[in-house]
Amino acid sequence: MLIDKRKKRERKKKSIRSKIRGTAEKPRLTVFKSCKNIYAQIIDDDKQVTICSASTQDKDLAKKAAGQCNIDFAKKVGQALADRAKKKKVTTVVFDRNGYKYHGRIKALADACREAGLKL
Repeated sequence: MLIDKRKKRERKKKSIRSKIRGTAEKPRLTVFKSCKNIYAQIIDDDKQVTICSASTQDKDLAKKAAGQCNIDFAKKVGQALADRAKKKKVTTVVFDRNGYKYHGRIKALADACREAGLKL
């Protein structure tokens, strides 16, 4: 069953990525989640460069997270990512949910980015 779940997500991911592309003006915000952590990064697909990233394993968030990633920590990661994006002068991004449902931690991260000033 786990393999089927991964295959489904990979299929959704390919479908989403065929329609979404990050540019210099509007880079792509992509999310990856595991059982213990959540990772987010803003990518310029034209140059194939990561502009900025944030995760629960960052030094400032890792001490507080202690191996547990829930909705509260996803919000903190979204806030940190938005702050880093503002420093790099990125205001608008394309959201790539990476095959995950727009629910729970993914939604919390996206909402925190919006509240911090990023346009998704």
